[in-house]
Amino acid sequence: MYNIGVIGGGSADEKYRSMSVELGRLLAERKATVFCGGTTGVMEWVAQGVREANGIIVGILPAMDMSTGNGHLTVKMPTGLGFARNVLIVRASESLISVDGSTGTLSEATFALSEGKSVIVLGELPLERRKKEDGLVFRAETPLEAVEIAMREASKMREKISSGWRLPGT
Repeated sequence: MYNIGVIGGGSADEKYRSMSVELGRLLAERKATVFCGGTTGVMEWVAQGVREANGIIVGILPAMDMSTGNGHLTVKMPTGLGFARNVLIVRASESLISVDGSTGTLSEATFALSEGKSVIVLGELPLERRKKEDGLVFRAETPLEAVEIAMREASKMREKISSGWRLPGT
């Protein structure tokens, strides 16, 4: 139905494991195609939840070696781009959910905002909207709340694009 990006720490705190697995499961149950960085931590846990619910999870990998992707991915897309692959994750997504993370996650979130896409924050990420043309920032308390907001915001993004709006730089 919608393309939802999940961004988060590759070395995330274990306290985010169950939240991330639930997030993946909920997205898969709503038929979202989920995009992530494809490696460890939040990305692996979300992929686990998606796989357990028979959904589709695409890992856009930083390396050229497909073995660097976690074992729960439906599709492994090697890029050899390192952190530059963050742009691809954002471009593939209609809205994004952030779980924990630090500089890499923050870069993805700011790319998303600058492209007018909404970012839903679960956990902590110092993120704020600075310009009126930026996407919106939402804070969610639960995975269910994050998924509901992400689906609504993805629908709005799809409507904007179908009405002729263009992403910056396209």
